[in-house]
Amino acid sequence: MLVSTLEAARPPLWAMPHADAADHAACRDAIRTGSRSFFAASALLPPRVRRPAYGLYAFCRLSDDAIDDVAARDRPAALARLAARLARIYAEAPCDAPADRVMADVVAAHHLPQALPAALIEGLAWDARGLRYETLSDLTAYAARVAGSVGAMMTVLMGVRDGPDLARACDLGIAMQFTNIARDVGEDARAGRLYLPLAWMREAGLDPEAFLADPALSPALQGVIRRLLAVADGLYSRSEPGVGGLPLDCRPAIRAAHLIYAEIGRDLERGGLDPLSRRARVPGRRKAALLSRALVPAFSRSDRTAPPLAETAFLVDAVADRPVSAPAAWWDVGGQAARVLDLIEALREREGAAPAGP
Repeated sequence: MLVSTLEAARPPLWAMPHADAADHAACRDAIRTGSRSFFAASALLPPRVRRPAYGLYAFCRLSDDAIDDVAARDRPAALARLAARLARIYAEAPCDAPADRVMADVVAAHHLPQALPAALIEGLAWDARGLRYETLSDLTAYAARVAGSVGAMMTVLMGVRDGPDLARACDLGIAMQFTNIARDVGEDARAGRLYLPLAWMREAGLDPEAFLADPALSPALQGVIRRLLAVADGLYSRSEPGVGGLPLDCRPAIRAAHLIYAEIGRDLERGGLDPLSRRARVPGRRKAALLSRALVPAFSRSDRTAPPLAETAFLVDAVADRPVSAPAAWWDVGGQAARVLDLIEALREREGAAPAGP
Protein backbone atom coordinates (compact mmCIF):
# COMPACT_ATOMS: atom_id res chain seq x y z
CA MET A 1 0.00 0.00 0.00
CA LEU A 2 1.35 3.40 -0.96
CA VAL A 3 -0.04 6.39 0.94
CA SER A 4 1.34 9.70 -0.19
CA THR A 5 2.83 12.11 2.30
CA LEU A 6 0.31 14.67 1.18
CA GLU A 7 -2.58 12.31 1.86
CA ALA A 8 -1.25 11.52 5.32
CA ALA A 9 -1.04 15.24 6.07
CA ARG A 10 -4.47 16.21 4.76
CA PRO A 11 -6.69 18.24 7.08
CA PRO A 12 -9.64 16.49 8.74
CA LEU A 13 -13.01 16.86 7.03
CA TRP A 14 -14.43 18.88 9.89
CA ALA A 15 -11.86 21.57 9.10
CA MET A 16 -13.13 22.00 5.55
CA PRO A 17 -14.98 25.24 4.82
CA HIS A 18 -18.11 24.36 2.86
CA ALA A 19 -20.32 21.65 4.40
CA ASP A 20 -21.95 21.49 7.81
CA ALA A 21 -23.50 18.66 9.83
CA ALA A 22 -26.87 19.12 8.10
CA ASP A 23 -25.23 18.69 4.69
CA HIS A 24 -23.57 15.46 5.79
CA ALA A 25 -26.88 14.20 7.22
CA ALA A 26 -28.65 14.98 3.94
CA CYS A 27 -26.04 12.98 2.00
CA ARG A 28 -26.40 10.06 4.39
CA ASP A 29 -30.19 10.08 3.96
CA ALA A 30 -29.87 10.22 0.18
CA ILE A 31 -27.73 7.08 0.17
CA ARG A 32 -29.89 5.26 2.69
CA THR A 33 -32.88 5.54 0.33
CA GLY A 34 -31.08 5.51 -3.01
CA SER A 35 -28.47 2.76 -2.65
CA ARG A 36 -29.36 0.23 0.02
CA SER A 37 -26.58 -2.21 -0.82
CA PHE A 38 -23.89 0.47 -0.53
CA PHE A 39 -25.50 1.86 2.62
CA ALA A 40 -25.39 -1.59 4.24
CA ALA A 41 -21.75 -2.17 3.31
CA SER A 42 -20.74 1.34 4.36
CA ALA A 43 -21.76 0.57 7.95
CA LEU A 44 -18.43 -1.29 8.19
CA LEU A 45 -16.37 1.70 7.06
CA PRO A 46 -14.53 3.71 9.70
CA PRO A 47 -16.18 7.11 10.29
CA ARG A 48 -13.22 8.96 8.75
CA VAL A 49 -14.03 7.29 5.41
CA ARG A 50 -17.78 6.68 5.78
CA ARG A 51 -18.66 10.36 6.11
CA PRO A 52 -16.93 11.56 2.93
CA ALA A 53 -18.07 8.39 1.14
CA TYR A 54 -21.69 9.39 1.73
CA GLY A 55 -20.93 12.75 0.15
CA LEU A 56 -19.20 11.16 -2.81
CA TYR A 57 -22.04 8.71 -3.42
CA ALA A 58 -24.64 11.44 -2.94
CA PHE A 59 -22.97 13.52 -5.64
CA CYS A 60 -22.80 10.48 -7.94
CA ARG A 61 -26.49 9.78 -7.28
CA LEU A 62 -27.38 13.42 -7.87
CA SER A 63 -25.44 13.31 -11.16
CA ASP A 64 -27.27 10.19 -12.32
CA ASP A 65 -30.67 11.58 -11.37
CA ALA A 66 -29.91 14.91 -13.06
CA ILE A 67 -29.78 13.05 -16.39
CA ASP A 68 -32.37 10.32 -15.81
CA ASP A 69 -35.07 12.63 -14.49
CA VAL A 70 -35.30 14.91 -17.52
CA ALA A 71 -36.76 14.42 -20.98
CA ALA A 72 -34.36 13.30 -23.70
CA ARG A 73 -34.46 16.70 -25.42
CA ASP A 74 -33.37 18.41 -22.19
CA ARG A 75 -30.44 16.11 -21.41
CA PRO A 76 -27.71 18.10 -23.21
CA ALA A 77 -28.59 21.13 -21.09
CA ALA A 78 -28.71 18.96 -17.96
CA LEU A 79 -25.23 17.62 -18.77
CA ALA A 80 -23.92 21.15 -19.23
CA ARG A 81 -25.34 22.14 -15.83
CA LEU A 82 -23.76 19.06 -14.26
CA ALA A 83 -20.36 19.85 -15.77
CA ALA A 84 -20.70 23.41 -14.46
CA ARG A 85 -21.50 22.08 -10.97
CA LEU A 86 -18.40 19.92 -11.03
CA ALA A 87 -16.35 22.87 -12.23
CA ARG A 88 -17.60 24.96 -9.33
CA ILE A 89 -16.71 22.18 -6.91
CA TYR A 90 -13.13 22.19 -8.15
CA ALA A 91 -13.07 25.99 -8.08
CA GLU A 92 -14.05 25.79 -4.38
CA ALA A 93 -17.30 27.63 -5.09
CA PRO A 94 -19.88 24.81 -4.94
CA CYS A 95 -23.53 25.29 -5.77
CA ASP A 96 -25.98 25.72 -2.91
CA ALA A 97 -26.72 22.02 -2.41
CA PRO A 98 -25.60 19.61 0.32
CA ALA A 99 -23.96 17.09 -2.02
CA ASP A 100 -22.02 19.83 -3.82
CA ARG A 101 -20.73 21.36 -0.60
CA VAL A 102 -19.69 17.99 0.83
CA MET A 103 -18.09 16.97 -2.46
CA ALA A 104 -16.09 20.21 -2.50
CA ASP A 105 -14.71 19.35 0.93
CA VAL A 106 -13.95 15.78 -0.16
CA VAL A 107 -12.03 17.06 -3.20
CA ALA A 108 -9.98 19.45 -1.08
CA ALA A 109 -9.30 17.01 1.76
CA HIS A 110 -8.36 14.03 -0.40
CA HIS A 111 -6.77 15.73 -3.45
CA LEU A 112 -9.26 13.89 -5.65
CA PRO A 113 -8.19 14.10 -9.32
CA GLN A 114 -10.80 15.87 -11.40
CA ALA A 115 -10.46 13.28 -14.16
CA LEU A 116 -12.30 10.71 -12.00
CA PRO A 117 -15.65 12.51 -11.56
CA ALA A 118 -15.25 13.85 -15.12
CA ALA A 119 -15.14 10.23 -16.31
CA LEU A 120 -18.39 9.57 -14.46
CA ILE A 121 -20.02 12.52 -16.20
CA GLU A 122 -18.79 11.26 -19.55
CA GLY A 123 -20.45 7.91 -18.85
CA LEU A 124 -23.69 9.71 -18.03
CA ALA A 125 -23.33 11.59 -21.32
CA TRP A 126 -23.22 8.22 -23.09
CA ASP A 127 -26.45 7.33 -21.31
CA ALA A 128 -28.01 10.61 -22.37
CA ARG A 129 -27.15 9.81 -25.99
CA GLY A 130 -28.74 6.38 -25.66
CA LEU A 131 -25.57 4.58 -26.69
CA ARG A 132 -25.60 0.81 -27.01
CA TYR A 133 -22.55 -1.40 -26.80
CA GLU A 134 -21.55 -3.82 -29.52
CA THR A 135 -18.84 -5.75 -27.70
CA LEU A 136 -17.86 -6.61 -24.14
CA SER A 137 -14.97 -4.16 -24.45
CA ASP A 138 -17.40 -1.40 -25.43
CA LEU A 139 -19.57 -2.20 -22.41
CA THR A 140 -16.49 -2.32 -20.17
CA ALA A 141 -15.49 1.15 -21.34
CA TYR A 142 -18.92 2.41 -20.29
CA ALA A 143 -18.77 0.60 -16.94
CA ALA A 144 -15.29 2.01 -16.33
CA ARG A 145 -16.76 5.49 -16.44
CA VAL A 146 -19.95 5.04 -14.42
CA ALA A 147 -18.62 2.50 -11.89
CA GLY A 148 -14.86 2.02 -12.19
CA SER A 149 -14.43 5.74 -11.56
CA VAL A 150 -16.38 5.40 -8.31
CA GLY A 151 -14.18 2.51 -7.21
CA ALA A 152 -11.09 4.60 -7.89
CA MET A 153 -12.54 7.58 -6.00
CA MET A 154 -13.40 5.41 -3.00
CA THR A 155 -9.84 4.07 -2.96
CA VAL A 156 -8.45 7.61 -2.91
CA LEU A 157 -10.80 8.44 -0.02
CA MET A 158 -9.21 5.57 1.92
CA GLY A 159 -5.81 7.19 1.44
CA VAL A 160 -4.55 4.70 -1.16
CA ARG A 161 -3.07 5.88 -4.47
CA ASP A 162 -1.11 2.77 -5.43
CA GLY A 163 -1.66 1.69 -9.04
CA PRO A 164 -2.34 -2.04 -8.50
CA ASP A 165 -4.87 -1.34 -5.74
CA LEU A 166 -6.62 1.27 -7.87
CA ALA A 167 -6.78 -1.23 -10.74
CA ARG A 168 -8.41 -3.82 -8.48
CA ALA A 169 -10.92 -1.21 -7.24
CA CYS A 170 -11.87 -0.50 -10.85
CA ASP A 171 -12.31 -4.25 -11.42
CA LEU A 172 -14.73 -4.37 -8.50
CA GLY A 173 -16.70 -1.36 -9.71
CA ILE A 174 -17.12 -2.87 -13.17
CA ALA A 175 -18.16 -6.23 -11.70
CA MET A 176 -20.86 -4.46 -9.70
CA GLN A 177 -22.04 -2.59 -12.78
CA PHE A 178 -22.29 -5.81 -14.79
CA THR A 179 -24.34 -7.34 -11.97
CA ASN A 180 -26.65 -4.32 -12.04
CA ILE A 181 -27.01 -4.56 -15.82
CA ALA A 182 -27.98 -8.24 -15.58
CA ARG A 183 -30.48 -7.53 -12.82
CA ASP A 184 -32.08 -4.58 -14.63
CA VAL A 185 -32.48 -6.03 -18.14
CA GLY A 186 -36.29 -5.99 -17.90
CA GLU A 187 -36.57 -2.55 -16.30
CA ASP A 188 -34.14 -1.08 -18.83
CA ALA A 189 -35.87 -2.70 -21.82
CA ARG A 190 -39.25 -1.30 -20.77
CA ALA A 191 -37.60 2.14 -20.70
CA GLY A 192 -36.13 1.62 -24.17
CA ARG A 193 -32.58 1.01 -22.89
CA LEU A 194 -30.32 -1.94 -23.66
CA TYR A 195 -26.91 -2.57 -22.13
CA LEU A 196 -26.23 -6.20 -23.00
CA PRO A 197 -23.47 -6.59 -25.62
CA LEU A 198 -25.27 -6.55 -28.97
CA ALA A 199 -22.82 -9.02 -30.51
CA TRP A 200 -23.59 -11.51 -27.75
CA MET A 201 -27.31 -11.16 -28.39
CA ARG A 202 -26.92 -11.77 -32.11
CA GLU A 203 -24.66 -14.77 -31.44
CA ALA A 204 -27.48 -16.19 -29.29
CA GLY A 205 -30.02 -15.63 -32.06
CA LEU A 206 -31.63 -12.54 -30.50
CA ASP A 207 -32.48 -9.43 -32.49
CA PRO A 208 -31.82 -6.45 -30.18
CA GLU A 209 -34.51 -4.26 -31.77
CA ALA A 210 -37.10 -7.03 -31.66
CA PHE A 211 -36.27 -7.69 -28.03
CA LEU A 212 -36.73 -4.03 -27.13
CA ALA A 213 -40.04 -3.93 -28.99
CA ASP A 214 -41.31 -6.98 -27.09
CA PRO A 215 -39.10 -7.95 -24.13
CA ALA A 216 -39.59 -11.66 -23.48
CA LEU A 217 -37.71 -14.29 -21.53
CA SER A 218 -36.09 -16.99 -23.61
CA PRO A 219 -33.28 -19.54 -23.23
CA ALA A 220 -31.19 -17.33 -25.52
CA LEU A 221 -31.63 -14.29 -23.26
CA GLN A 222 -30.90 -16.39 -20.19
CA GLY A 223 -27.67 -17.53 -21.84
CA VAL A 224 -26.55 -13.95 -22.46
CA ILE A 225 -27.33 -12.97 -18.87
CA ARG A 226 -25.48 -16.04 -17.57
CA ARG A 227 -22.49 -15.07 -19.70
CA LEU A 228 -22.42 -11.52 -18.31
CA LEU A 229 -22.67 -12.77 -14.73
CA ALA A 230 -19.74 -15.12 -15.41
CA VAL A 231 -17.63 -12.15 -16.55
CA ALA A 232 -18.70 -10.25 -13.43
CA ASP A 233 -17.68 -13.21 -11.25
CA GLY A 234 -14.25 -13.22 -12.89
CA LEU A 235 -13.85 -9.53 -12.11
CA TYR A 236 -14.98 -10.03 -8.51
CA SER A 237 -12.23 -12.64 -8.16
CA ARG A 238 -9.70 -10.39 -9.90
CA SER A 239 -10.53 -7.56 -7.47
CA GLU A 240 -10.09 -9.58 -4.27
CA PRO A 241 -6.33 -9.16 -3.70
CA GLY A 242 -6.70 -5.39 -3.89
CA VAL A 243 -8.53 -5.45 -0.57
CA GLY A 244 -5.25 -6.37 1.09
CA GLY A 245 -3.76 -3.05 -0.03
CA LEU A 246 -6.41 -1.03 1.81
CA PRO A 247 -6.18 0.13 5.42
CA LEU A 248 -7.18 -2.66 7.81
CA ASP A 249 -10.27 -0.84 9.04
CA CYS A 250 -11.57 -0.35 5.47
CA ARG A 251 -11.26 -3.93 4.28
CA PRO A 252 -14.48 -5.39 5.77
CA ALA A 253 -16.68 -2.79 4.04
CA ILE A 254 -15.18 -3.50 0.63
CA ARG A 255 -15.51 -7.24 1.18
CA ALA A 256 -19.13 -6.64 2.16
CA ALA A 257 -19.82 -4.61 -1.00
CA HIS A 258 -18.30 -7.42 -3.08
CA LEU A 259 -20.32 -10.13 -1.32
CA ILE A 260 -23.65 -8.26 -1.37
CA TYR A 261 -23.47 -7.28 -5.04
CA ALA A 262 -22.28 -10.73 -6.10
CA GLU A 263 -25.23 -12.18 -4.17
CA ILE A 264 -27.59 -10.21 -6.42
CA GLY A 265 -26.26 -12.35 -9.25
CA ARG A 266 -26.81 -15.52 -7.23
CA ASP A 267 -30.40 -14.49 -6.52
CA LEU A 268 -30.91 -13.83 -10.21
CA GLU A 269 -29.69 -17.36 -10.92
CA ARG A 270 -31.95 -18.86 -8.26
CA GLY A 271 -34.86 -17.05 -9.90
CA GLY A 272 -34.21 -18.76 -13.21
CA LEU A 273 -32.22 -15.91 -14.76
CA ASP A 274 -35.46 -14.00 -15.21
CA PRO A 275 -34.92 -10.25 -14.82
CA LEU A 276 -38.11 -9.45 -16.72
CA SER A 277 -40.77 -10.59 -14.24
CA ARG A 278 -38.85 -10.18 -10.98
CA ARG A 279 -36.12 -8.00 -9.56
CA ALA A 280 -33.24 -9.87 -7.93
CA ARG A 281 -32.55 -8.68 -4.41
CA VAL A 282 -30.68 -9.60 -1.24
CA PRO A 283 -33.06 -9.88 1.74
CA GLY A 284 -32.10 -8.19 4.98
CA ARG A 285 -31.32 -11.43 6.81
CA ARG A 286 -29.02 -12.62 4.02
CA LYS A 287 -27.40 -9.18 3.86
CA ALA A 288 -26.67 -9.35 7.61
CA ALA A 289 -25.04 -12.75 7.16
CA LEU A 290 -22.85 -11.40 4.40
CA LEU A 291 -21.85 -8.41 6.52
CA SER A 292 -20.73 -10.84 9.23
CA ARG A 293 -18.82 -12.90 6.69
CA ALA A 294 -17.05 -9.76 5.47
CA LEU A 295 -15.37 -9.41 8.87
CA VAL A 296 -13.33 -12.57 8.19
CA PRO A 297 -10.27 -12.03 5.97
CA ALA A 298 -10.45 -13.91 2.69
CA PHE A 299 -7.61 -15.64 0.84
CA SER A 300 -7.25 -14.90 -2.86
CA ARG A 301 -5.24 -16.70 -5.53
CA SER A 302 -5.52 -13.78 -7.95
CA ASP A 303 -2.58 -11.55 -8.77
CA ARG A 304 -2.78 -8.18 -7.05
CA THR A 305 -0.20 -6.71 -9.43
CA ALA A 306 -2.03 -7.64 -12.64
CA PRO A 307 -2.18 -4.60 -14.93
CA PRO A 308 -5.43 -2.67 -15.13
CA LEU A 309 -7.92 -3.51 -17.82
CA ALA A 310 -7.24 -1.54 -20.99
CA GLU A 311 -10.55 0.28 -20.40
CA THR A 312 -9.62 1.41 -16.86
CA ALA A 313 -5.95 2.30 -17.29
CA PHE A 314 -6.82 5.98 -17.77
CA LEU A 315 -8.42 6.07 -14.31
CA VAL A 316 -5.34 4.58 -12.65
CA ASP A 317 -3.10 6.96 -14.59
CA ALA A 318 -5.23 9.94 -13.53
CA VAL A 319 -4.33 9.35 -9.89
CA ALA A 320 -0.68 8.58 -10.55
CA ASP A 321 -0.24 11.53 -12.90
CA ARG A 322 -2.12 14.15 -10.89
CA PRO A 323 0.23 16.99 -9.98
CA VAL A 324 -0.37 18.52 -6.57
CA SER A 325 -0.72 22.25 -6.89
CA ALA A 326 -2.50 25.15 -5.31
CA PRO A 327 -6.30 25.01 -5.72
CA ALA A 328 -7.85 27.01 -8.50
CA ALA A 329 -9.10 30.44 -7.64
CA TRP A 330 -12.70 30.31 -6.51
CA TRP A 331 -13.81 32.80 -9.14
CA ASP A 332 -12.34 30.86 -12.08
CA VAL A 333 -15.43 28.74 -12.73
CA GLY A 334 -15.19 29.30 -16.46
CA GLY A 335 -11.65 27.96 -16.50
CA GLN A 336 -12.70 24.95 -14.46
CA ALA A 337 -15.61 24.25 -16.81
CA ALA A 338 -13.20 24.33 -19.74
CA ARG A 339 -10.98 21.88 -17.84
CA VAL A 340 -13.90 19.46 -17.44
CA LEU A 341 -14.52 19.58 -21.19
CA ASP A 342 -10.79 19.12 -21.87
CA LEU A 343 -10.75 16.09 -19.56
CA ILE A 344 -13.71 14.53 -21.35
CA GLU A 345 -12.03 15.11 -24.70
CA ALA A 346 -8.82 13.53 -23.37
CA LEU A 347 -10.84 10.52 -22.19
CA ARG A 348 -12.31 10.13 -25.66
CA GLU A 349 -8.82 10.25 -27.21
CA ARG A 350 -7.55 7.61 -24.77
CA GLU A 351 -10.58 5.45 -25.56
CA GLY A 352 -9.79 5.62 -29.26
CA ALA A 353 -6.17 4.62 -28.66
CA ALA A 354 -6.90 1.80 -26.18
CA PRO A 355 -6.43 -1.83 -27.21
CA ALA A 356 -9.22 -4.38 -27.04
CA GLY A 357 -10.88 -5.12 -23.73
CA PRO A 358 -10.58 -7.86 -21.11
